[in-house]
Amino acid sequence: MRVLVTGASGWVGSAVVPELLAAGHHVTGLARSEASAAVVEAAGAASVRGTVEDLDVLRDAAARADAVVHLAFPVERSLSGGMAEAVASDVTTIQALGEGLPSGGAIAVASGTVGLSQNGVPATEHDRPSPDALVATRQLSDDAALALAERGLRPTVLRLAPTNHGKGDNGFVPHLIATARRAGFSGYPGDGSSRWPAVHVRDTARLFRLAIEAAPTGYLHAVAEEGIAVREIAAAIGRHLGLPTRSVPMDRVDEHFGFLGMFLTPDSPVSSAITREVTGWAPAEAGLLEDLDQGHYFEPSRATAG
Repeated sequence: MRVLVTGASGWVGSAVVPELLAAGHHVTGLARSEASAAVVEAAGAASVRGTVEDLDVLRDAAARADAVVHLAFPVERSLSGGMAEAVASDVTTIQALGEGLPSGGAIAVASGTVGLSQNGVPATEHDRPSPDALVATRQLSDDAALALAERGLRPTVLRLAPTNHGKGDNGFVPHLIATARRAGFSGYPGDGSSRWPAVHVRDTARLFRLAIEAAPTGYLHAVAEEGIAVREIAAAIGRHLGLPTRSVPMDRVDEHFGFLGMFLTPDSPVSSAITREVTGWAPAEAGLLEDLDQGHYFEPSRATAG
């Protein structure tokens, strides 16, 4: 297939592109800069210059494809207090991609899982978030993607675990490590019982490939581990840094962890049983704690990561 990938030079995209190429697909990555284009082309894919707000570019690129993997999202805008605007922009992007993609094409759109679970029960692919959940703000994007089925397309929404870990990760785990280094201890919110789903980035990439190749319309969960207690993650970080591990009072979580506090406090176990059944996906990479024990997150060159 000819596959267009947005966010192709990003963390997840950097795993998705080689996964698709290895499977024999022809990949074009949307690149918003010369540097991004160079990364995409170095991986063996073609590039097209533009951003997720260049709607004509998106329509034209999608029209030349059989499938789309949409990973890009206005993260900077969302973290600076403009989440509603970021989601509105994302909806417009998804609609433009759907307008360009030929009938019968597949589109896989990235979403999230944090806060999807209610009352500590692992969330399934059939669950929708409560109005106050962190992922509720992304629901408009999810709905826009799934509505593309009405245009004769085959959309899937992949809800990603909050950490897609692996060597080179520049996301939440490095932020936790940097916070521990600054504070002199590895902290966790409250009693540390809240759970984080996790998945290795290469396993996520495989699921995106399966999604565009054959998955039915609906939700898929890119989750290998249903939920790891955040105190266990903090303990592993503390052990590797030679630092004590201790609780951060709930009224100081935002002060201590910054933006990451809102992702650490909800108990967010997530099941991927349905995903595995309908796609045959079988995560094969290291789990998060095993990945931390490999040591690459703590190399000196990453001392200021996050």
